[in-house]
Amino acid sequence: MSSMSPSEQNKKDKPQKAEIINDNQQPKRKCGKILRRLQKELMGLIKEPPPGVSVDTESISQNLSEWKINIAGFEGTLYEGESFQLLFKFNNKYPFDSPEVTFIGSNIPVHPHVYSNGHICLSILTEDWSPALSVQSVCLSIASMLSSCREKKRPPDNTLYVKTCNKNPKKTKWWYHDDNV
Repeated sequence: MSSMSPSEQNKKDKPQKAEIINDNQQPKRKCGKILRRLQKELMGLIKEPPPGVSVDTESISQNLSEWKINIAGFEGTLYEGESFQLLFKFNNKYPFDSPEVTFIGSNIPVHPHVYSNGHICLSILTEDWSPALSVQSVCLSIASMLSSCREKKRPPDNTLYVKTCNKNPKKTKWWYHDDNV
C-alpha cells in the first residue's frame, strides 16, 4: 500500500515541463521537433529521392544526426559515371542552423568549389541557409554545382586551405566570388 497522498501521487505522475535531454540543457520538446523534421526529410528522401541521390540507410540507423548520402554525376556532365558520398551532420539547432555537409570517402570530386578534404564552398551551407531548405534541396544544389562545372580543377587556394582550415567547414568565413563555375 502506498503511503503517498493522492495529491503527491498526481505530482509524481505528471511529467516535468522542461525535462533535460543533454548537457546543453535543451528541452525534450525542441528535440522532438528536430527529430520529427529529420525523420520526415529522411522518409521523403528514401521514398522519392531526386535523380542520382540515394540514402545510405545503414549509416542512419546508427545515428539520426549523421546521414551519408550517395550522389551520382549526371549524364552528359564532367562527372558522368562517377559517384560521391556526402556526410550531413545535424546539430540541435536544425533547421534554423544549416547542417555541416562535406564530401567523404576516396572519391572527392575535383571541382573549383570543392577542397580536397571534402569541404564545399556553397553559400546555402552557411550564410544563405534558410529553414525552408532541406537535405533534398542541398543535394540538388550540389548536383547542380557539379553539373555546371566546365573544368575539373581544385580551388586555387586548396593546399593552404587544407593545411590551415578548421575541421568544421561551417567555421570557415567563405568568400563567394565565382558563380561562373
